[in-house]
Amino acid sequence: MADTAAAVGVAPMTLVDMLRVASSPRFERWQEQVRRSGGCAQPIHLSGHSRTIDTRTGEFFEYSTSSEPGGRLRIACGNRRASRCPSCAWTYAGDTYHLIMAGLVGGKGIPDTVAARPRVFATLTAPSFGPVHNRPTSGRCRCGAAHLEDDPALGTALDPGRYDYPGAVLWNNHAGALWQRFTIYLRREVAARAGLTQAACKEQARVSFGKVAEFQKRGAVHFHAVIRIDGPDGPDTPAPAWASVQLLTDAIRAAAARATVPLASAGPFPSRILRWGTQIDVQPIGVLEDQADLSERAVGSYVAKYATKAAETTGTLDRRIGELGELDFHPGLPDHTRRLIEACWDLDPHYPERLLAHWSHMLGFRGHFSTKTPRYSTTLGALRGARADWRAQQERREKGLPDHDQDDDTTEDTTLVIAHWEYAGQGHTPGESWLAASIAQDLKQNRDTAREALAGLRDHDGEW
Repeated sequence: MADTAAAVGVAPMTLVDMLRVASSPRFERWQEQVRRSGGCAQPIHLSGHSRTIDTRTGEFFEYSTSSEPGGRLRIACGNRRASRCPSCAWTYAGDTYHLIMAGLVGGKGIPDTVAARPRVFATLTAPSFGPVHNRPTSGRCRCGAAHLEDDPALGTALDPGRYDYPGAVLWNNHAGALWQRFTIYLRREVAARAGLTQAACKEQARVSFGKVAEFQKRGAVHFHAVIRIDGPDGPDTPAPAWASVQLLTDAIRAAAARATVPLASAGPFPSRILRWGTQIDVQPIGVLEDQADLSERAVGSYVAKYATKAAETTGTLDRRIGELGELDFHPGLPDHTRRLIEACWDLDPHYPERLLAHWSHMLGFRGHFSTKTPRYSTTLGALRGARADWRAQQERREKGLPDHDQDDDTTEDTTLVIAHWEYAGQGHTPGESWLAASIAQDLKQNRDTAREALAGLRDHDGEW
């Protein structure tokens, strides 16, 4: 058994559990549940029953988890962190890609005319909190070493004793508020450059954006955003003649310079004025005259990539801790990260409303990693709803129930669902985890193959 386990690349006990799962009489149904959850690594277990009734015909279908493997139904956890669930994170990244792309080229209810609007890809970063190991263009860090790209020292403090760890976590903690101040000033700057009052500008134009947050190696948050100027009613109306990429670029830089969040002193910690760093990058998107500009697809892929890159990119924790002593159970935690987490706990009693200890695993950051303005494009909820509707339709067909007519306004009144569900646990056994990961990989490969095949059907004009 040990030799077989070694050949497969798993621990002997995991292999034993795999054989147990594979030999169970309900193995095929277990596989089906895993496939329907997308190969989720930490599925939520539910127990209960439901009855679906067609009120027009009186026909009904009853379902109970008592007939499922282990008496449980497994559904996807929906966690967007790749370190917690690669499958659900991959789905989340895909949804984010479609959300961003809809705001760039149209689709999902957004007109394709948005592709002609002034659009830029902006990156706003945190200020310096002290010198860190880096890879400058000169080739050598200030420490004298030529760091490799994957060197774990990159981003860590050159002198931990003089690094402003409290300032770093306080900046992360207020980054969301700083972004909000930035968007307020951005609209003011756009109006000023158009020679209009804010009220008059609002009647002619609307600034929309979709953004994601990313942790740099030093543990500081920065934001990537697609920012667009539309007409007063958003994507359905053309931008005014005075709107341009240059105007938007200048307004972004000016707004970033003006935005601040004042922070009063608390205990031994002095007052501060939190502001953006000097490294602000603004690039036009898809302007055909300039081939150096970013393409829509490149921007969509970039944003989607970082939609799932949270704590795992900094070498920190991917879940909350109840006390600092828990860090001793993470011997591989980098010293730089540990100091940032400890700073959160030191600051917490002095800024109780900021919940710094609660968010210490995120190095103080408590904002959303993916946000957008209402009129930028579709929503994650709409994308998930469309996917759920498609799956529900598939379920109805498998159960022999009539399809819903999407054009029938009475559809919602003809189906009644009575259900009762209870939480029954979460996760997999070791053997189930290995098998689920294999299924998830197969699903991803099939989707990637299908996507490449569809891309190959485009002709030279970009048409199908």
